[in-house]
Amino acid sequence: MAGVCVPWGAEACRLLFPIRRELPVSFALPKSSSMIVNDNLSALLEILPRDLRHRLLNDPRRNQLVEVIMDLGRPPEARYLGERGGQYLRNIEVSIEELEDAQELVGEFGADNRAGIEGTLHRISAIRNRKGFIVGLTCRVGRAVSGNIDMLYDLLHYGKSILFVGRPGVGKTTVLREMARVLSDEFQKRVVIIDTSNEIGGDGDIPHSAIGGARRMQVPKPSLQHKVMIEAVENHMPQVIIVDEIGTEAEALACRSIAERGVMLIGTAHGEQLQNIIKNPTLSDLIGGIETVTLGDEEARARRSRKSILERKAPPTFYFLIEIRERDYWIAHQTEKSVDMLLRGRNPMVEVRKRDEEFKVVIERWKSYDGQGI
Repeated sequence: MAGVCVPWGAEACRLLFPIRRELPVSFALPKSSSMIVNDNLSALLEILPRDLRHRLLNDPRRNQLVEVIMDLGRPPEARYLGERGGQYLRNIEVSIEELEDAQELVGEFGADNRAGIEGTLHRISAIRNRKGFIVGLTCRVGRAVSGNIDMLYDLLHYGKSILFVGRPGVGKTTVLREMARVLSDEFQKRVVIIDTSNEIGGDGDIPHSAIGGARRMQVPKPSLQHKVMIEAVENHMPQVIIVDEIGTEAEALACRSIAERGVMLIGTAHGEQLQNIIKNPTLSDLIGGIETVTLGDEEARARRSRKSILERKAPPTFYFLIEIRERDYWIAHQTEKSVDMLLRGRNPMVEVRKRDEEFKVVIERWKSYDGQGI
């Protein structure tokens, strides 16, 4: 069925699950305003050697720059959005003096070997040798992108928790940043960001304007992220908590505790697809937890299954799970239904959200999910 434009708004765009049969199978949301990108690239380039800075400032692809790699004894390398591999910026190898100069300009690195540039969203990550000396730097470009929220704007009206998964560099943190701004400024929600590496709100004590009116709590050490999450709820009365890179059992338990208090959670987790979360014993609690159940003979025959089966233990912490396959290609699950279907060996029905040639968001409903591609 061809895409059909529908009026904007929660009621008109109610493509949520259980899927309403009166909506078309495929339709397009109205085109949003053009995306606005603010990257303050010159601030990041200031820490690089002069020849690299000059080359990148005059690079016609600088708006597509993702990161610059500087490893001791190797030529520096630039990596660009949508390209596999990287491109060497010169033939001369990176020296220890260049790494030391960059480190001096960046300042102190945290316990997670990450640092930022105050007032920007850029991130510098260090690689150290066995003696603790820096032998490599990854200089990641941080961009504030306004206009990306149209991929899921309709979902925000429901006030349900949303978990994002996807490979590194696909844009999960950028989405969190824009959601923080929209939920705080447009929806007038009390939003608190748990910013472990200052990647969402930028470095420094004053958060970047890209998060709008959302408040930001910094985390002294990555291992304390779960404690700061609970502290945020107990001390600051948020309606929404935003947290990046949920990766430990303690953080998963903190998420469940927060959700049980009626707070909307927006987060990302390590994994590319829903199956990665199901199979991860540390994170499976985010989607309800998995347990082995032994059925009686009659029930096993009725279900036409083995006597020992896998089932979901509890309601999911996150009502929706979104796989960000590409920046403009997302797959949306209602977590509970998709998990139950996958545990039964069946393909759940999902929504595919993507942009067409005119940059409209097209939502395709009733798509069978096979875990590989749709």
